[in-house]
Amino acid sequence: MNIFAPIISAFNTFLFVPIVNLLVVLYHGLNFIHLPYALGFSIIVLTILIRLVLYPLTNSQLKASKKMQELTPHLNKLKEKHKNDAKTLQAETMKLYKEFGVNPAAGCLPVLIQLPLIWALYQALQLIVKPGAAVLAEVNHMLYSNSLRLTSSWDVTFFTLPLAQKPSEMFKMDSPITWLILLIPIATGFSQFIQTKMMLVPQAQGKDGKLANKDEKKKEDFATAFQSQSLYIFPVMIAFFSWGFPIGISLYWNTFTVFGIIQQYRVSGLGGLKQWTDKIYGKNK
Repeated sequence: MNIFAPIISAFNTFLFVPIVNLLVVLYHGLNFIHLPYALGFSIIVLTILIRLVLYPLTNSQLKASKKMQELTPHLNKLKEKHKNDAKTLQAETMKLYKEFGVNPAAGCLPVLIQLPLIWALYQALQLIVKPGAAVLAEVNHMLYSNSLRLTSSWDVTFFTLPLAQKPSEMFKMDSPITWLILLIPIATGFSQFIQTKMMLVPQAQGKDGKLANKDEKKKEDFATAFQSQSLYIFPVMIAFFSWGFPIGISLYWNTFTVFGIIQQYRVSGLGGLKQWTDKIYGKNK
């Protein structure tokens, strides 16, 4: 007996199948108004709807993350001051959290709640972007109502790009515009880079324009160092994955990221990106 069977069954019943049904409803609606590339736009609309459902949870996560980053200089000072007294360090750290109204675990719970929903959306997209009668029959089998049934295969292209194709596969094709396929992973990685950069709290600067906490930065712990490295590592990983995943998945991910950038801006402004925009517009001079 598979001990994970009840979990998989619940995942399919309450997340995966409802998302497939919602996607088909959106497809029928957009197809009814004769919008071209209805399936691609259905993916975009569904992704936005999912982000709106997750909006309160994501907001909570972003605010908790921002507070924790703002506390980093204070935590570093405590670590230096009480480096030989672990008990006092723990007590002072908890006192600092209480003083600033920070719950260290507040940013974790929203992420854990979001993951199953995001995974269900990803699984649904993996299914629906594939062409063929077999996929059509599988989708129809999941639908709650016969009125939603698909009578013919849907167009699995988006502005002529095949949603089921991988950029890595298309790059091997003999075409004068094959190199343009590189723009898909580049755009995916770049948008992720912008969002990751915005999530970093800008460092305080002195009157001379130099970083005020330059010496303290040298004492940052492993977690802070990893966060700095992730600014480059994570976007590169996302770009690499989009190179090997169907274009429909990249369409979903880019929509998800752009919405995230907008939400991030509403919570904490430009964040770490502000240092760059200040340099571009000469505000540090």
